[in-house]
Amino acid sequence: MNHLSNSTSPYLLQHAHNPVDWHPWGEEALAKARSEDKPIFLSIGYAACHWCHRMREESFEDPETAAFMNKHFINIKVDREERPDIDGIYMQAVVAMTGSGGWPMSVFLASDLKPFYAGTYFPPVSRYNMPAFKDVLLGLATAWKNDRSEVEKVGEQIIAHLRHQNKNEKSDLLTAEHFDAIAKSMADSYDWGYGGWGSAPKFPQAMTLEFLLNHAAATNQTEQHKLITHCLQAMARGGMYDVVGGGFSRYSTDNFWRVPHFEKMLYDNALLVRAYLHAWQVTKEPAFKRIVQETLDFTLREMTHEQGGFFSSLDADSEGVEGKFYVWSLEEICEILKDDSDFFEAAYGITAGGNWEGKIVLQRALDDASLAARFRLNLENVPVRLAESHSKLLAARALRIRPGTDDKILTAWNGLMLAAFAEAARVLGDDVVARRALFPTKQSPTYVEIASGEEQVRPRNDMYYQAATRNAEFLLSALRPNGQLRRAWRDGTTTDAVFLEDYAALILGLLELYQTDFNNKWFKSAVELMDEMIEKFSDPDGGFFDTPHNGETLLIRPKDITDNATPSGNALACEALLKLAAYTDNGKYRDLAEQALALMGESALQHPLGFARWLSAAENAQGNTKQVAVLGEAGEENFERMLKVIRAEYRPGVVVAASPYPPQKDAPALLDERVLVDGKATTYICEGFVCKQPTTDAEVVAKQMMV
Repeated sequence: MNHLSNSTSPYLLQHAHNPVDWHPWGEEALAKARSEDKPIFLSIGYAACHWCHRMREESFEDPETAAFMNKHFINIKVDREERPDIDGIYMQAVVAMTGSGGWPMSVFLASDLKPFYAGTYFPPVSRYNMPAFKDVLLGLATAWKNDRSEVEKVGEQIIAHLRHQNKNEKSDLLTAEHFDAIAKSMADSYDWGYGGWGSAPKFPQAMTLEFLLNHAAATNQTEQHKLITHCLQAMARGGMYDVVGGGFSRYSTDNFWRVPHFEKMLYDNALLVRAYLHAWQVTKEPAFKRIVQETLDFTLREMTHEQGGFFSSLDADSEGVEGKFYVWSLEEICEILKDDSDFFEAAYGITAGGNWEGKIVLQRALDDASLAARFRLNLENVPVRLAESHSKLLAARALRIRPGTDDKILTAWNGLMLAAFAEAARVLGDDVVARRALFPTKQSPTYVEIASGEEQVRPRNDMYYQAATRNAEFLLSALRPNGQLRRAWRDGTTTDAVFLEDYAALILGLLELYQTDFNNKWFKSAVELMDEMIEKFSDPDGGFFDTPHNGETLLIRPKDITDNATPSGNALACEALLKLAAYTDNGKYRDLAEQALALMGESALQHPLGFARWLSAAENAQGNTKQVAVLGEAGEENFERMLKVIRAEYRPGVVVAASPYPPQKDAPALLDERVLVDGKATTYICEGFVCKQPTTDAEVVAKQMMV
């Protein structure tokens, strides 16, 4: 036991049984430093500080680290809430030395109380591009002993040495300058004439758009928003996008996004839904929200198994003819729409001769403002009137012979769509889903399918939430027989194989669902799957193989790191590791993520469009992830209010955990040792390994989330 046991501060008492010989701030400790001619290690924090707890567990409870600290330093603990004066003085020193500050605060002082080295959280081993705490201690003790008069200079040399070590470790990792250059390169190669990248056949680049959105958010820059908006609008005008029934085809056969290859793939729609959803959060463009809803509605209507899994694809052909299900003639349109036909023909530039092999592929020709002016309508009436026409055409199209459906259910693709439904459920509305967060164990209501023309008796976001929960339950049962994850399921039978992307995509989908309803079951399953993934697929040289260790022996064991039509399994695995590291404080997850990131740096610089999913993960890894914990009593309005604030904006670098108080044992570690302030719902926000002041005020939450 050290000298903190009689403290009144809960923060100091948390450290009272550390093997470190802690002293409270006072003359006794300061005199001891002078008399023993030792430097002071001053550690400042507060009881609810997340990264303070982490440093305590990793370093201050480690006997070897503690023994070194006790031998070479006088160690002083300060509660910033009890001693704001001390905290204020040395916080300025930290900011001056490092450019930023926060808690835990770690400051090394001479016996005259002048600081000569400062920082915040230090990990037990070199990670996060930060030096190991033991290395810091050793370097500073040596400098103090051997060259007192030049301690600050030597200290700077030690820092440079440690940075050099980190630089060697991150030599293949991308920097902020790289991300800026890559974003510029993408903009320079963009097709401002028709939208997108490359020439026919032209593929949607959802992952590239996501990186540009992520980069704009990470750097507080908006230059890319014009490009993103232009591209999404170009693809949504019709042709590749099904304006009647929702959903995207695989690619455009021309440069104009007009004539698609008519097959619809689950993964394309999953990736594009999130791109449009995030763009809507940023721009508030109503059309983007509509695209999200129509595409998810299409998925529920046409690509969902009765047990909750999502089918793989719809064929391009019906009755042996490509696109027959989707194209029109002028006569059909006039017969179906009758008096609305002139309005619709003007909107889509329809002519009797058609625009593809004598048939009509619907693609918008006039925007809403032009239509309103031409037909003397209020602007807000235009999308309503178009929606009515689309509904009539959809009902007529439903009578046609449908394209074939590939109804096998793939874990990886389902994981991507699970993430889309889960995120849309919380982003597109807070009335139902936010309340569910207060009752995480409540059984989901009966699933409601969206059928053509059916009156929606529940809010869309609630139906999306139901679809997400049903899908997750299905994947964790039907595609995980006897606890063994499988790649594919059809008619009650699974294949024996499973691949890296299956694990990684499912983990990410479950984490999105957890952040929607905060049911610990999803989080617990994600952690279990992650540990299985590491055991089955990890490569000692960094990253992961695509096949498990006990998989079929092939000529080579594949390890493809390039993003293709779907994200690389390694990119998804890296993203999942980073998120779970933020939730669990498991340093192993972060280490594996950084080792994986080292695989792609040079290639991404040369071919950025082939590594876009990687780039989003890599940029978030280099920045400061916000870790948000919200606790409250069930039914408390302020709990919902704070969640609504947190969810109000596009925040790609944020992970959120929430729970009624006290949290259950299987909740994320991010919720550990949190308490309600004044008995009210409370939000805790940590960033960059330091924690902000906990708050019960939604307006303060909004400000802390923006900083």
